Amino acid sequence: MIHLPHRDVTFVVVSRAPLAQIEAYKKRMGWRFPWVSSYESEFNPDYHVSVSKDELTTGKVYYNYQETEFPNEERPGVSVFYKDKTGGVFHTYSSYGRGLDIFIGAYNFLDITPKGRDEAAFKYGMAWVRHHDKYVDGELVDLTKPYSQPKKLTANQGDKS
Repeated sequence: MIHLPHRDVTFVVVSRAPLAQIEAYKKRMGWRFPWVSSYESEFNPDYHVSVSKDELTTGKVYYNYQETEFPNEERPGVSVFYKDKTGGVFHTYSSYGRGLDIFIGAYNFLDITPKGRDEAAFKYGMAWVRHHDKYVDGELVDLTKPYSQPKKLTANQGDKS
């Protein structure tokens, strides 16, 4: 984060949760980056990363530049804005879905290992991810049951890849 301001770039995370909830979570995780709330605003729907329950019932919704089925109201996305010298703000870039993989450092490492992401058995992509304080040392996440109890590692599993 120290490098970006020196290149006239500001990084901010936006979530729909109320700010008090964001601040508590941020503290628990030990995160220090700027994180703001879009609670009760149209920011997320405007950038196609949130839809209402009613919209979900229609079958397909607009996401990642196409009409598609999506399993829940929230989905990942990144947008870039430019503020000119007069204060005008311009939306210059957005990416969704797999276009965000570069921001998930663990994927960069998994992609170069023999088994790669190994997500075929998952209910959905990234079902393996846990909060840093939810992993159990020496145990694997059960790939078929998101947020289930981890499995014990066998003698050599911890050394692979």
